[in-house]
Amino acid sequence: MAKERIKLDDLDQSSSLEQDDYKKQLKKYQLELLNMQLLLREQKKNVVIVMEGPDAAGKGGAIKRVVERLDPRLCRVYSIVKPTPEEYQHHYMWRFWNKLPPYGQIAIFDRSWYGRVLVERVEKFCSDAEWKRAYGEINELERQLTDDGSIVIKFYLHITKDEQLDRFKRREADPYKHWKISDEDWRNRRHWSDHNAAAEDMFEKTSTPNAPWIVIPANYKWYARVKVVKSVAETLKASLKL
Repeated sequence: MAKERIKLDDLDQSSSLEQDDYKKQLKKYQLELLNMQLLLREQKKNVVIVMEGPDAAGKGGAIKRVVERLDPRLCRVYSIVKPTPEEYQHHYMWRFWNKLPPYGQIAIFDRSWYGRVLVERVEKFCSDAEWKRAYGEINELERQLTDDGSIVIKFYLHITKDEQLDRFKRREADPYKHWKISDEDWRNRRHWSDHNAAAEDMFEKTSTPNAPWIVIPANYKWYARVKVVKSVAETLKASLKL
């Protein structure tokens, strides 16, 4: 039976948490995750976490809550930006291979190889043939990883267009967060529907049994952060057969 297509702007964004519940649940799942990390280091497995979503969706805040109680010696976070001139001279996957974690460790990608079928597709930084071919290339990469013992966890945090506008304005007004907003963010916003369509195609073509997408409504930050940490802890618990 064909999978039902995820429609991002139809997501139920009403789920939220009160502050006391947020703190209690976050503490619980962060402790579980720390225990999973300590067990992971003894196994021939690693963890690859992918974080995608529109600008200001809360990816950075969710990553912070995943890692803040972990052993930092066994965890790396990579912020993926525009390729360097050297990276442009190679296959687009080349710059990710040397960032994959050793056995027993965790790597988190704040944006990832999925840029080929998201922003590169929408902004026409690659040809139609290149981004259409990339679905199969990505599935093969993730199959190779999971066959070798990697635990691949992929998140897409989504917010509404109105919520994004509100967060953009708050960032511009806050001198401690002004660095988080740029002209590129505003330009991407003008292509909201195109970015959503690209993401919905991505879910359809790259959500596989070995590496499924977890799509999280993220208008309420506390809810989204707990959902991410909980999902990582529960995935590790199942994958390590505990």
